[in-house]
Order: sequence, then C-alpha cells, then structure tokens
Amino acid sequence: MELSVINIKGEATGRTVTLSDEVFGIEPNEHVVYLDVKQYLANQRQGTHKSKERAEIAHSTRKIKRQKGTGGARAGSIKSPIFIGGGRVFGPRPRDYRFKLNKKVKTLARKSILSAKAKLNGISIVEDFTFDAPKTKQYLSILTDLALVGKKTLLVLPNHDNNVYLSGRNIPKVNITTADDVNTYDLINADVVLISETAVSKLENLLNK
Repeated sequence: MELSVINIKGEATGRTVTLSDEVFGIEPNEHVVYLDVKQYLANQRQGTHKSKERAEIAHSTRKIKRQKGTGGARAGSIKSPIFIGGGRVFGPRPRDYRFKLNKKVKTLARKSILSAKAKLNGISIVEDFTFDAPKTKQYLSILTDLALVGKKTLLVLPNHDNNVYLSGRNIPKVNITTADDVNTYDLINADVVLISETAVSKLENLLNK
C-alpha cells in the first residue's frame, strides 16, 4: 500500500511511502486486540479499593438484645451487615489487576489495528516537523490545515520531541507518542493516526522483530 506524504499545511509533497504488508496489510485479529486493550486498562487500575468487613468494624461486641421473646430475628452483634454501620459482606480488598500478555500477542494486536486503520483510510503520513519553542497555537494551526479539529488524533513521532509534545498536550482529543511507545489502546481510540515520515520505517522495524 502506498500513501502520499503531506506537509503540515495539508499539501501534497509529491513523495509517497510504501507501507509494509506485514504491518499494515494483515487480516486483523479482533481477539488479540481485545486482550491487549484489556491488559492496558487493567494496568491503569490502582487496586487500592477497600471496605471494612464485620471483623474490622469498631463497635461493641455485646449482644444487643435478648435471644428470645422479642418477636424479631436473633441478633448477636451490631457489627452485622444487616445493621446500619455494620461491616460489608465480601467487600473489595486491595489487589493487583495486572496480568501477563506475550509480546507476540501485543505485536499482533498493534499490527491488526494499523491494518484496520489503513483499510479505512484512517492513517496519514506527515513529513517530519518540529517547533522552535512550545506553541499550542502552532499545533492548532496544523490541525486546522489538516481538517482534524475536533477529531481524536494520534501523532506518532520517530523520537520524543519536547516542543511538539508540549504544544499539543493541552489540546482536547490530541495524543502524541513515539514509535517505541505506541500502544493498541491509543491506536484504537484515535479517529486519525498521523505518522511522521521517518517514524514509518521505525514502526515497521519494531513490529517486525
């Protein structure tokens, strides 16, 4: 598959980039995409949730009423979950939600999303650019020229560019990453994936190891 390279003003540069069929032309595997996104979201969870059970409630342990003759059910402790202020039954406890996923599965998931995006014309190749200083207005002008204002965009750079990152981090629906750090969740969450011209070959090399 060949895609035209455009500049930051949305104009064609006359150059084209040939995308590898091994990365951008495979049959998407939906299940591995699901697993990779599930692992990503699970890893974001802190797992610090905690509620007190009846053994942890600070209340008196005396029997609150006599066993028989009251006309009501037996009650041995105010800590019982049926009373207001009592402990919770099987409440959440701190835990780690992370789980292992093989590298080949994660790589296949990224290839699947890139291939699906390519088929739906959701990938654009942009020539390499940088900023002299962090300027949000400059990044907004790029989005305007590319007709991407209001759309979820993911910009993939070959290496970290602090000026570009700082220029776009405060703009809603804008995400900036590098070829090394690109993940399935960010790819699937973006309406349009903008890949820097130099980042294409680096991305392909990383996913074809």
